[in-house]
Amino acid sequence: MNDLPRRAVTRSAKLATLPLGFAGRAALGLGKRIGGKSAEIVAQEVQQRTAEQVFRVLGELKGGAMKLGQALSIFEAALPQEVVGPYRAALTKLQEAAPPLPVSTVHKVLTEQLGDGWREHFLSFDDQPTAAASIGQVHRAVWHDGREVAVKIQYPGAGKALLGDFAQLARLSKLFGALLPGLDMKAVLGELRERIAEELDYLREAEAQHAFALEFNGDPDFHVPDVVAANEMVLVTEWMAGTPLSRIIAEGTQEQRDRAGLLFVRFLFCSPARVGMLHADPHPGNFRMLADGKLGVLDFGAVNRLPEGYPPAFGKLTRIFNQGDMATVTEGLRQEGFIRPDIEVDGDALRAFLAPYVEPTAVEEFTFSREWLQEQAASVTDLRPTNVIRQLNLPTSYVLIHRVHAAGIGVLCQLGTTARFRDEVIRWVPGFADDPDPDANSDDEPLAIG
Repeated sequence: MNDLPRRAVTRSAKLATLPLGFAGRAALGLGKRIGGKSAEIVAQEVQQRTAEQVFRVLGELKGGAMKLGQALSIFEAALPQEVVGPYRAALTKLQEAAPPLPVSTVHKVLTEQLGDGWREHFLSFDDQPTAAASIGQVHRAVWHDGREVAVKIQYPGAGKALLGDFAQLARLSKLFGALLPGLDMKAVLGELRERIAEELDYLREAEAQHAFALEFNGDPDFHVPDVVAANEMVLVTEWMAGTPLSRIIAEGTQEQRDRAGLLFVRFLFCSPARVGMLHADPHPGNFRMLADGKLGVLDFGAVNRLPEGYPPAFGKLTRIFNQGDMATVTEGLRQEGFIRPDIEVDGDALRAFLAPYVEPTAVEEFTFSREWLQEQAASVTDLRPTNVIRQLNLPTSYVLIHRVHAAGIGVLCQLGTTARFRDEVIRWVPGFADDPDPDANSDDEPLAIG
């Protein structure tokens, strides 16, 4: 990867095809309408073809475009499988097959960041990366004091490429508005841009990882490798061995799956209360099951700073939902910004959409599965204007929270975990158990909304 991830002019050209393509299809739709097709049918055809191109182009790019696509995962359920299927496949391919930097480029970055004598910091350094992602790659090494370490190196030009994507995407707000009229896309893009800028700063990541490592030092359930050294583009942390969560997904026993899924949920729910931050990239590659039964956690480039913990509206609104008061739930979602002032939603449709996502906390023990997730998605896969997902907004303060819980549900379904998830929500999510009725069940709202 000599030019991350493609030359800027190529990336801009791909993004620029989106509004032009949309305009062309809109003109084509007008011609069909004149030819006798109803306006509603034409509108659906235009929306679907627009969506196809949007997701295809996003899937071809890394950087900001890919991050945006990941953040919009909840809204993929509002689009047909034939539209988002290739997009998801493209994302998976990009995540699993990121080409590594040439060795000469690795050495050049280390020289620029650590000085001509960078090798003096290490007793040994493996030139072949152990992992590669969208903005950097990781090498195994031995620090000068004998500790095994992971050396994370940022791709040259990563920042410019990522932020350049957002400059282009910001011009496409109206296009996304045609697909998702309830979404304030400019606000979502602005929030994502700020968070991506944080991911590019390895010193900030080091600060977050050190805070997690201190809090979970000696914890019976979790291990976070501490930071050894860092600057803006190179991060050195303690090496952590273990079985990747992806391998547990592929070949783990049911006992291993249940243990991994429960600890995964416990970590995501307890971190805001214990550290004041939420790990915001719950990809299976960032988690390891260790030999002592603990869950090891990596990659703190994306964190959501929540000094007061989870917003209390999560548990409160879900508790009220389970009590059957949809009017209060709808008003609460509107107050939180999930329903914009100019948007009206059907209460029954909203109830049908939210119900499956509170299901995991309505019982003492719940089993996540791919089949369960597919059933939920199947209930909302159409492009009609009445589709409630298309009417919902993603408030900026919830962008990363949604990203975590939408992705987290996907990981749990891949694991097929059976566990007492409700107990974790009762313990860690504010507002969930604040009810005089001991039989009232709730959940943290990321599950309810995401």
